[in-house]
Amino acid sequence: MIQLDKLTKRFQQKGKDVVAVNEVSLTVDEGHICVFLGPSGCGKSTTLKMINRLITPTSGRVLINGEDTTGIDEVTLRRNIGYVIQQIGLFPNMTIEENITVVPKLLGWDKKRCHERAMELMSMVQLEPKQYLSRYPRELSGGQQQRIGVIRALAADAPVLLMDEPFGAVDPVNRDAIQNEFFQMQRALNKTVIMVSHDIDEAIKLGDKIAIFKDGTLLQFDHPDTLLAHPADDFVSGFVGQDSTLKRLLLIRAEDAADDAPSVLAETSIADAVELMEEHDRRHLVVTDANKKALGYVRRRDMRGQGGSVQPFVQPFNATAAHDEHLRILLSRMYEFNRSWLPVLSADNDFLGEVTQESIADYLSSGRSRGKSSIVSPAEQIAS
Repeated sequence: MIQLDKLTKRFQQKGKDVVAVNEVSLTVDEGHICVFLGPSGCGKSTTLKMINRLITPTSGRVLINGEDTTGIDEVTLRRNIGYVIQQIGLFPNMTIEENITVVPKLLGWDKKRCHERAMELMSMVQLEPKQYLSRYPRELSGGQQQRIGVIRALAADAPVLLMDEPFGAVDPVNRDAIQNEFFQMQRALNKTVIMVSHDIDEAIKLGDKIAIFKDGTLLQFDHPDTLLAHPADDFVSGFVGQDSTLKRLLLIRAEDAADDAPSVLAETSIADAVELMEEHDRRHLVVTDANKKALGYVRRRDMRGQGGSVQPFVQPFNATAAHDEHLRILLSRMYEFNRSWLPVLSADNDFLGEVTQESIADYLSSGRSRGKSSIVSPAEQIAS
């Protein structure tokens, strides 16, 4: 966990006192990714560099897992914090393996352990170790070098990773692939990450939380969905863009937007099922077993005038929604299968409800979001 407590940086410029970062306070939970966003000169990179003391704070504190870093030697601190920059910074006279294992060697790791770590990390970014470890940086493409820059920062297994626009210089095709690899790798390694970015789409894709800066001040610190649904002010609204609703479709999960649809057991009588459909204004019902496992669905028109149970009329689903799939995928699936609804199923096939075009519209217009339900300004957070 990383905590910034009223972190401030002032400096002199032409005889004037300039506040580059003004009493920034926030907490990044263990294993989460926080993205710093804002225009050039807003203080986001300065804030990042104060965490590993590449820039010395004027006042305030940085705590890592509850320990105030002020009392930690700078070299020791930096060896225990991974750091990735846009320019990559690989050593041209070292092989890829030597580049990856620079910090582990400084920490006293033996040769076998260093080699095994390099092999492990190379595999995580889809680079064949036997093919690339003995090469030099000049023999790799820009995208491949950026991958090496990321895993070098992870080599010593530091719990904290700082990234200053790590993918900004990579072309769009490679950037998307590297982002995906990094996201999967981070989830596997459970690092606590703070990343500086200028790209709102990158922040939404990778961030568990996003911090928006302006003129050295933290304006809003929230889950990406809350940021899009409830921007704190006009500046934040303008920064996230006019297509915030479309962006939210990549964040909202099926289970978030699912309605509370009724279901019936296979042995339910047709008369009871039709009555339930009429009560809830439904033309269909999902059928489950006694443990809420989804079996299929029945349609009112198929059972009209029939007796007995619904069992003979159960049809299999031709399309379903996993509970954690985002809405843009589901809307595309509805279009592909010409469906107005999809059953939402858990990883264990439990029926969780139905997602429909209406339920999606209701969610988007309801004011709900995947983050906190109400906005608390940074000033209020500090005061409390």
